[in-house]
Amino acid sequence: MTVLVPMTETEYAEFAAESVLAYANEKVASGEWSPHQSLALAQKVFDALLPQGLATPDNHLFTIRSNAASPAVGRLWFAAQERAGRRIAYVYDVSVQPQHQRQGHASGAFLALEAEAARLGLSGIALHVFGHNVTARALYRKLGFQVTDLNMYKPLGTADA
Repeated sequence: MTVLVPMTETEYAEFAAESVLAYANEKVASGEWSPHQSLALAQKVFDALLPQGLATPDNHLFTIRSNAASPAVGRLWFAAQERAGRRIAYVYDVSVQPQHQRQGHASGAFLALEAEAARLGLSGIALHVFGHNVTARALYRKLGFQVTDLNMYKPLGTADA
């Protein structure tokens, strides 16, 4: 049974470095940022969202484990936010280490997140997924998430495209 365990300061430091790099790479892959600016922009976004690190109010950072005593298999970060007059959990980041993928940990983490969000009195869960991340999109559909907004882009064959 997959469980969410609050991150330690050491785990947070590792998470922060990996999360910033992964976000920068995703923004480049999506065509939103250029490679040369992506790391600085990702760090700026991360610092704005978690200005007090683990102590940032309304933010919940967890290590995903197979059970409470097992080694980490991934991480999950969500913030309690208000959307349309309701308090919800907004998932900023979820990741499962490559060697632990396709073993049900992501699905288990979201089930544990549902329980945690309900415990906090939150009425729903929202998230963003990059369009090119077909695997994550399929997982979220399987878990019952619905598309609420969709951005699209078409590159043109111009000199700067």
